[in-house]
Amino acid sequence: MTDLPPNAQSSNDNDQNDIAQQLLLKLRQKQGNWVEWGQACAYLQKVGYNTQAIFEATGFEPIQQNQVIVGAQVYNSIEKVGASQDVLSHYSQRGSDVLYELRLLTQEERAATATLTFQHKLDADEAREIAKAVKDFSRFRNLPEGFSNHPGDAVAYQCWKLARQNSDFQVRSRLIARGLKFAHTQTARKQIEQLLTDFTVEPKRPAPTLPFYRLESAEEMPRLVPVVGELPLTPKDLQAVPLVEEIGPFRMVKFAGEQAWVPLPGWQAVLSAEDPIVILGNSDRLPAQTQNTPEPVMIVIDRAQRQWESGSYFVVDNSGELDFQWFETAPELPILGRIIVIVRPKKILDEEFTKDSWQIDE
Repeated sequence: MTDLPPNAQSSNDNDQNDIAQQLLLKLRQKQGNWVEWGQACAYLQKVGYNTQAIFEATGFEPIQQNQVIVGAQVYNSIEKVGASQDVLSHYSQRGSDVLYELRLLTQEERAATATLTFQHKLDADEAREIAKAVKDFSRFRNLPEGFSNHPGDAVAYQCWKLARQNSDFQVRSRLIARGLKFAHTQTARKQIEQLLTDFTVEPKRPAPTLPFYRLESAEEMPRLVPVVGELPLTPKDLQAVPLVEEIGPFRMVKFAGEQAWVPLPGWQAVLSAEDPIVILGNSDRLPAQTQNTPEPVMIVIDRAQRQWESGSYFVVDNSGELDFQWFETAPELPILGRIIVIVRPKKILDEEFTKDSWQIDE
């Protein structure tokens, strides 16, 4: 690509700065709707403003910035696939927290689920449960008997399944009532209504515990160092070694090209893995996640372990997207590997403080 002349680059920088200042003013004065705020925050972050700088200039807290950015992306996607005007009009004025909960669904699922949340006037907590039901339901290669792929039927199926696993009459009754409330098709309603006379209980197999590790001590934080070679060496050999820059809380290292490496402690689960790889993400992408605040995690996968067993979590191909899940029975989706370790970053109260050896010595 041809480089821009210096005067053109300067003009582009000035234009970019002018746009940024206009958007900061718009956010500070809360002009427009929340979808526009999300688009403004996304633009500002893209051109180099960090979340703290945006907060100080506008009053939008980092967690609020993330919510409106993601919510706006979801809004744009449901608009793209043709959600009704009533749904779009409603969510253009309110409900960023509701649309945020639909972020892990496909565009078509988002539109249908947003319509469902609008029709039933659901809040963010309820939307999270609906989205989980839809996501779980989407993993079926063949739909369960009597249920369609509509999000209402997905919720109805979740209620039907949980009701069959529960012997408590009150809990079972609430699940049946919820299933009938959301069931979209008559066949789904019929499946749930059968539970009013069929009291057979199918015990639920408990999900295993996710294999979390927390990096605790400095000794568990190895550093990846490049090797120049073996003597004799020349100054050119020394200069040829690339500068190593550590990225993020796990000290990931990138070299020339697309490859990157990250250090891992010598835990037995890691040492015994036949084909380990690392996937970076946030803890809210994991199943059975109970933490209120998402945090970055490294998910270590053994690609050699592709046979299902009930005591593990797996990475699977879900409609062309990597997904993490536990399966009570052998899944229909292709298994790509088993989760062996999930690493949380070391909690450091003051990262700059620990870099000064004289302060550590004292």
